[in-house]
Amino acid sequence: MTTLYTAVATAEGGRDGKVATDDGQLAVRVATPPELGGPGGGTNPEQLFAAGYSACFHSALMLVARRAKVDASDSTVTARVSLGRRHDGPGFALGVHLLVTIRSLPEETARELMERADKVCPYSNAVRGNIEVTKELVTA
Repeated sequence: MTTLYTAVATAEGGRDGKVATDDGQLAVRVATPPELGGPGGGTNPEQLFAAGYSACFHSALMLVARRAKVDASDSTVTARVSLGRRHDGPGFALGVHLLVTIRSLPEETARELMERADKVCPYSNAVRGNIEVTKELVTA
């Protein structure tokens, strides 16, 4: 890999603490959600991952659309990140569902863009083969 950019974030207190980037652009309280027995009232690692993945995948989608000379400016990407217990041993695992909405293009074109974006997106490349990722396309 040839490094183009490095982000730096530091966490204190794990799921019940805070996370901040070295440039001060992100500084958030982290709290365990009530669904996991916590107090809530803050963001959590799954939300932060969902935000990063959806933004990155959407950026990849816009890149492949530009390269294909198609307008996908009305598109959105929603990432649903789930935390669960592993079936094959101790510990926890993540699952991701990407909802890609491109209403202005024919379904075939939109699906091709979504699949190309999946090959370009660094998040998709990082998790491929490690966690289950499902993709859903909405065109109408």
